[in-house]
Amino acid sequence: MNLLQYAENQLVSKAKHPAFKAGDTVTVHYKIKEGDKERIQMYTGVVLQRRGHDHVASFTVRKMSNAIGVERIFPLHSPFIERIEVKKKGVVRRARIFYIRKLTGKKARIQEKIQVSESSEA
Repeated sequence: MNLLQYAENQLVSKAKHPAFKAGDTVTVHYKIKEGDKERIQMYTGVVLQRRGHDHVASFTVRKMSNAIGVERIFPLHSPFIERIEVKKKGVVRRARIFYIRKLTGKKARIQEKIQVSESSEA
């Protein structure tokens, strides 16, 4: 292992985030510092992509705000991310769903993956 990889491994946060992929609806609890105060802001939207690997990974979240699409890129191992909650699992066939940018209304919806538990089948 070279020196650069060693330094990056020491600086990466050890936060455990849930498994999520493109198409999932997530809520990112993000710390925002305003002057001397600090607060947590929630950002809820659909994951468009995950990119990078290990400690340099990032993901893009898109939400609709007053009928305007807003996208934000979060570094996965940022110290400002308090936690990530997966609200819905989406059914998509691609790793990067940029086509959702062009869609509006009901076409822009992503089908939800239904989780079937073993106790309800009996």
